[in-house]
Amino acid sequence: MKAILFGLLAMSISWNVNAGEAGMKDKTSNFGFQETQTRLESAIKEKGLTQFAKIDHADGAQKAGLSMRPATVTIFGAAKGGTPFMVASPQSAIDFPLKALVWENAEGKVLVSYYPVTAIVDRHSIKGQDELAKKLDGLLAAIAKAATE
Repeated sequence: MKAILFGLLAMSISWNVNAGEAGMKDKTSNFGFQETQTRLESAIKEKGLTQFAKIDHADGAQKAGLSMRPATVTIFGAAKGGTPFMVASPQSAIDFPLKALVWENAEGKVLVSYYPVTAIVDRHSIKGQDELAKKLDGLLAAIAKAATE
């Protein structure tokens, strides 16, 4: 009986530790890394959003004499989308503007990963912005789909 209770407790702890990452969305791409990145940037532009920055982690690693699989974070958004969340919770500015990661896994598959706005809202306990968060989640999903399909 103690073994069963211990096992359930261990599973519960393990589940809670991983629950913080449960909000991240991963979408496998039908394209190679560069094509997926190009499609992501095009989708961002087509949706009328501003691309603020692009961080090529593999390039940075190479410049430091290291190597890693392709991984690029694209930072994008619009003030109308992010500002209401940052007004409600100034610390949420750490998560805005939005970000998408295009990366290649160990099997050579390319993925687009991002945190939905509803996950950011939950992380910062933001109240009263559910409708906007869901709308932006739809926008992020559409951008990821355009980049990967």
